[in-house]
Amino acid sequence: MKLTVVGTGYVGLVSGVCFSEIGNNVICIDRDADKIDRLKNGEVPIYEPGLQEYLVNNMNNGRLEFSTDIKYGVKESDLIIIAVGTPSLPNGEANLAFVEEVARNIAVEMNGYKVIMTKSTVPVGTNERIKEIICSITDHPFDVVSVPEFLREGSAVKDTFSPDRVVIGVENKRAEEIVSELHKPLTDKVVVTDIRSAEMIKYASNAFLATKISFINEIANICDKVGADVSNVAKGMGYDKRIGPHFLNAGIGYGGSCFPKDTDALIQIAGNADYDFKLLKAVVDVNKHQRYNILDKLQQVLGNLNGKKIAIWGLAFKPNTDDVRDAPANEVITELLKLGADVSAYDPIAMDNFKKSLDQDGVSWSETAFEAVQNADAVCLLTEWDEFKEADLNQLEAAMRFPVLIDGRNVFTQEQLSESNLIYHSVGRPRLQQKELELYV
Repeated sequence: MKLTVVGTGYVGLVSGVCFSEIGNNVICIDRDADKIDRLKNGEVPIYEPGLQEYLVNNMNNGRLEFSTDIKYGVKESDLIIIAVGTPSLPNGEANLAFVEEVARNIAVEMNGYKVIMTKSTVPVGTNERIKEIICSITDHPFDVVSVPEFLREGSAVKDTFSPDRVVIGVENKRAEEIVSELHKPLTDKVVVTDIRSAEMIKYASNAFLATKISFINEIANICDKVGADVSNVAKGMGYDKRIGPHFLNAGIGYGGSCFPKDTDALIQIAGNADYDFKLLKAVVDVNKHQRYNILDKLQQVLGNLNGKKIAIWGLAFKPNTDDVRDAPANEVITELLKLGADVSAYDPIAMDNFKKSLDQDGVSWSETAFEAVQNADAVCLLTEWDEFKEADLNQLEAAMRFPVLIDGRNVFTQEQLSESNLIYHSVGRPRLQQKELELYV
């Protein structure tokens, strides 16, 4: 097929590259000329394993191109994918300005029947609004289709090629057949539904996963108080087919560009429909406070943090991405600085992005994990990169002033810890605590 993808963020770029890989001719459009120039040179502006190789190969094969000219993209394509951002407004609602602008631009340039496929995460009713906008501008025939994305940053390429399911919200058979054919090489697990239900499936899915995360974090907080091990609890729960093992990893909460934004948006969608979504509000509140548990554990061990050197391992909201949007490290470092701590930080990929996002002085940026912990009073592990999982704990202990490790992602096991003398605190695993600080003072 001939496709145009409008928007080259995570969703648009990954989708465009992957659709070209399965044999389609794809034009990726973005208004950012500098970004388009970099893409034309084979430079990928995001860290996503495997993406650059596919991008370069398909550009060389003539199936993938990049442009700022939406007129060219619309006229040359039969199917146009809207994949622009829907950032949160101050009240939590999704900002649809970019989506509506793209709809108008598409309508102006249409030269025949088009399928308009929305992959941007949008509130229920948005695709109807897109249809109204296009109808008000052009008489050319078209269909609007909702195909929400379910990509995980860090494994987005894999998720595109091997999706759990593809959801297609349509109004007629013609559009259904075209969009189903596009996705046929990827999976036969296709859910065809009405457009409003497709829009809601996206929000409901993310809200449910966020709920699982907040739930297991609440269980972890109770485990800390009663002496149970949340890892064992989650394992026992996960064998139940009604529950499943995924998203039951206790830690310091979710972050990134999707869960925080989408949970807030669904609360607003409910509110606009005169429904108080109490459960989801609690999920958001739990997540907001969970990341501050790191500070409580630090103060429990060190007392006053003023003048203490605290190392931070991990700045991205999750491993295998350079995305720092709503990363727990933001709040943790900001609070540490307020408490007078000296912060040294390291992340293998996300350092540059984090420097741009943190509007604070007083952080020293380290070039290696062990440079960050030299003479530190404690280290907080906030992102479970393999580099940290495989760290030599004896080397870590030797490098620090006090061997205090606050593990916000429950990375280390009893077997690993038994070989060191670390003062160790994790989330919901109180029996793994090691020696007390008084032994070192």
